Amino acid sequence: MESSWLTYAKRIQSIADTGMTFATDDFDKERYQELADIGNKMLADLGNVPIERIENLLGDLGKGYATPKVDVRGAVINRNKILLVQEKSDGLWALPGGYADSGLSASQNVKKEISEEAQIDVTVTSLYAIKHKAQHDYAPDVREFYKLFFLCKQYDERVMATPGMKVSDAVFFSLGHLPPLSTGRVNQDDIETAFAASAGKLANVLFD
Repeated sequence: MESSWLTYAKRIQSIADTGMTFATDDFDKERYQELADIGNKMLADLGNVPIERIENLLGDLGKGYATPKVDVRGAVINRNKILLVQEKSDGLWALPGGYADSGLSASQNVKKEISEEAQIDVTVTSLYAIKHKAQHDYAPDVREFYKLFFLCKQYDERVMATPGMKVSDAVFFSLGHLPPLSTGRVNQDDIETAFAASAGKLANVLFD
């Protein structure tokens, strides 16, 4: 669960972004820009990073109504092992996935990400969780995310997973021998829930 101050700073940013999108008065735009600058400074202080990094992450104001980004992740379980990929950015491991691209459905995005990152083909069988990142045990993030988790089945289990250009490695791990996780992307609960869903022990889709 993220800190209250991080929640407040992101809310200020969201109000400023939405306000700038619809504002027509120059004085209102000036006030929304000032509000955004305050939000950026708060986020930079909270993260102990240069304000330029925050501005690059959030982008320009006024590009549309501020809404959470969508992150999709796919759980491929074969022979009681789950597919994880090693991220190049931090050397840690996560379920394959990433930002959802426009023009594709959620399941199409998952299939694409798994194909690109592990070079295997899958079918998406079910959605097992929808999480608001800020309300769960992930590394803090200045951006807002909804995280969608899907169970997937590999078409041909004889095909070995091999890393694509976006990752360093792609390996199947047992639940009892997981590598260090990239906690900005995935946590232990996401993986345990995937095993429970795969075994038919999850009655409903988890949400919030």
